[in-house]
Amino acid sequence: MPPEGGAASGRPDPDAPSVPALAGAGVPGVLLVNLGTPEAPTAAALRRYLAEFLADPRVVELPRWLWLPVLHGIVLRVRPARSAEMYARIWTPEGSPLLANSAALARALESRLSRSPGNAVPVELGMRYGQPGIDAAVAKLLERGADRLVVLPLYPQYSASTTGSAFDRLAAVLCARRRVPGMTFIDGYHDAPGYIAAVAASIREFRAAHGKGERLLFSFHGVPARMVEQGDPYLAQCRRTASLVARELGLADDEWEVAFQSRVGTQKWLTPYTDELIEAWGRQGMQKLDVVCPGFAVDCLETLEEVRLRYGELFERTGGGELRYVPALNDRADHVELLAALVAAHGALPEGRATGDGAR
Repeated sequence: MPPEGGAASGRPDPDAPSVPALAGAGVPGVLLVNLGTPEAPTAAALRRYLAEFLADPRVVELPRWLWLPVLHGIVLRVRPARSAEMYARIWTPEGSPLLANSAALARALESRLSRSPGNAVPVELGMRYGQPGIDAAVAKLLERGADRLVVLPLYPQYSASTTGSAFDRLAAVLCARRRVPGMTFIDGYHDAPGYIAAVAASIREFRAAHGKGERLLFSFHGVPARMVEQGDPYLAQCRRTASLVARELGLADDEWEVAFQSRVGTQKWLTPYTDELIEAWGRQGMQKLDVVCPGFAVDCLETLEEVRLRYGELFERTGGGELRYVPALNDRADHVELLAALVAAHGALPEGRATGDGAR
């Protein structure tokens, strides 16, 4: 007979091993999330990418029975070829600029977080649409010993269509796992001091090298106005970001403006529209216009093709001079330091590994 309290008694044995812990207990893993990109600048690749992107109910807030036939019957027959031409203008030997720049940022952040020997913090990049997917990135972090996740979408300003969608996908990925790791989700950093300082420094350095334009335009990605009317904080956060950067640079009110790009369809989006404002300034004969896109953590189609190339051509064609695009933060040291500070502020570093104060 087993002793009292043993296995046959049905009572727990205090000396018996508990459910095995995840490998590397106490190790955080950082998941960087960005929007995504097609695998190639071809109509076929764009069709696959857009089918996933535009089917997201966070992106197009229409009833599925109404939207999906339009998407597959019309949009995906027309838009992929046009979008492929845009991507072809900015494609690099390394592939998509968004993927290459995001991967470089992830590598730099891991290096920054893992400076101390024996205290490596794994960082993986997951795309909301396309590859590498969020599912693969989570699997890699757990394989590398992470037992908890710090999720950092690379969207400084929160919108349901970006940050909210990233959360949806992450939740779906974790729902499929037997054991769900602990998680911290960072929903934005639009007014983090380190972020404001980094954007201002990038503009200051650009103007030191190229001279100061007549005006500075903050161009953010647009969203349908209805989203903001229903409670999305995106508009207010964009305006606050621009205001804080302008104050950091010491700009007068008439030296800067906020506008919104990338609208599609016929519904009203956030105004003023970037292209219309640039066209108006061109017709007024403005000779030097500086444009910065602080809502994009890394350079991508919207900054390199839409703003730098297409809007630059529009500005010149309507009578303006030179549109000078200020590059995104990409893997600048101050950007990496900001992200490290955000990670530290949300408890993602082992004890004693806290980094700078740029998060809040």
